[in-house]
Parts: sequence; C-alpha cells; structure tokens
Amino acid sequence: MEQDIEKRLRSQDFIDPEMIKAAFDFWYSDNNHLRSPFPFYIRNDLKIAATNKFLDWSQSISGKTKEELNDEILAERFEEIIFELALNMVITEDEKLTVRYPFMPRIGDVTDANDPPAKPFKSRVIDRRYIKRGDQAFLRVKMKSDESREEWETEFELPE
Repeated sequence: MEQDIEKRLRSQDFIDPEMIKAAFDFWYSDNNHLRSPFPFYIRNDLKIAATNKFLDWSQSISGKTKEELNDEILAERFEEIIFELALNMVITEDEKLTVRYPFMPRIGDVTDANDPPAKPFKSRVIDRRYIKRGDQAFLRVKMKSDESREEWETEFELPE
C-alpha cells in the first residue's frame, strides 16, 4: 500500500514528497520536549490515509489558489489532516486526549514537585480526564507521590 502512495506522490508535482516524509519523521519520533502522540498501532494506516487525503485535497485546489499557497500553509494543512484522522483511529479516551493535546502530561509521566520547596518529591500521573466548565476546558490530572503514596489532583486550562 505504501508503494501506491509513493507512486501517487511521484505522479504529481505540487506536493513535495520530502515534506510528507519530514512530517511523519517528526511526529513519529520523540524529540526532547515532544513525544509522539500517535500509538504504534495506527501509524501505518494513518500515514496512508493522511497522505491520500492530503493529495485528494491538493487536487481539488484551483491553479490560482495553488500559486498562493506556500510550504508553511501546506505543512499546516497536512498536520491538521494527520491529527483529524488520528482522532478517529485511536481507541481509548486517553489516546484521544494525547492526540488532541500532545504537549500535556500523560499517564505514567513523572513530575518533580517542590511543595514545600525544602522537600522536593516525585509524583506520577495515574489518571487524567477532560473537563468542560462553561466555555473553558481543563485537563484534570490525578497524581500519586512516589514517596508517600499520597494522591492529589491538579488542573490545566486547555486551548479550545
């Protein structure tokens, strides 16, 4: 199936195949502060579906509009497609949270808390959930101290 995608990419001259490759190389790798939000079990299907949808989208654009699009706009549109399709491929609500908010803490993450500052301790994320209050969305994160085994919660406001 990937051969079909490569053939399709080579048969057109608007979308740079290297841009597609670079996007997947970036989002499928862990890079310092950024971890891949995509579980391994969807990656191959996501790559095929997103590339096909992006190529279909690009073929529907008129010649004049194509002239106005730059690489940055194309890359942003491609990432939108990747994340949109991934949301429909992942199974659990937690995986959906990871796809929607790839920079937020995940279950199993360890944090250093300094409260009080004289006694730093490590806590691990043991649960998280999406909460909506009026027009604002939050990620409620449940933590457990590695030292005391005490559980506590915190919230992060989410961009909507």
